[in-house]
Amino acid sequence: MNNEIEIRLAATVMLVRDSDQGLETFMLRRNSKSKFVPGQFVFPGGAVDVNDQLIASTEQISAGFDDSKASNLLNVESGGLAYWIAAIRECFEEAGALLAQIDGKDLSLSDPETNERFQGHRAAVYRGNLTMTELCRQEGLQLNFDELRYVSHWITPAGPPRRFDTRFFIARLPSGQRPAHDGGETVESCWVTPKQAMELHQAGEFQMIMPTIANLEPLIGIETVEEAMSWADGLSDIPEILPAISLSESGVPSVFMPGEAGYEEALLNPPPPGSTA
Repeated sequence: MNNEIEIRLAATVMLVRDSDQGLETFMLRRNSKSKFVPGQFVFPGGAVDVNDQLIASTEQISAGFDDSKASNLLNVESGGLAYWIAAIRECFEEAGALLAQIDGKDLSLSDPETNERFQGHRAAVYRGNLTMTELCRQEGLQLNFDELRYVSHWITPAGPPRRFDTRFFIARLPSGQRPAHDGGETVESCWVTPKQAMELHQAGEFQMIMPTIANLEPLIGIETVEEAMSWADGLSDIPEILPAISLSESGVPSVFMPGEAGYEEALLNPPPPGSTA
């Protein structure tokens, strides 16, 4: 019997905006009852699902951006566009922010009636009753893939009960939109500067997992969204990062990054599937 845990494809979005304090990123705290990283502050994101892959292979819901271009950016043969679709869908489901355009302009949800209608769409997409293609057709939208910048690639190490092959993106918050947690999977949300998030984490007041911390670190010292996008545009040859976990005799896990002493041994002798949180 194969006890290996399936590694699921996933996409995560660092949503950013300009503020008086400098560059801020939107973060959500996961429900303490969640099976995956309970109580942790994370960026909006989640698994690539079947509809994302189907849409990517059969639909054109953006001008000038297709699977060939997306796959080239991710250095995969095909199927790359599904990550972009998943990133936009998850950002809409988890944060209520929709990276889309109407008549060539960013979708604004500042009008109360429009916002209420799209909150209904958000719930329908979450339940699986509405696909992103159907939403685009109903509202005359095009998904704004060009606003997403691919910045990193992390794979969950062996040991945890759930594993993901995750592509991280950064995107500017569309004007006229105010993201918020969903009250289910996520129970709290905030705008925070990367420096503030790191300081709160070090003080034990803002729990984050390693990939979240690692993706915040390059943003420390970046003051504006424009600077953040320029930084992202300058990235190339983005490496795949696969940490490794080793368990002590008492069962305490230690995490090793590629290149660190002990990494190769931990990689070759992983903990049993599902043995770590």
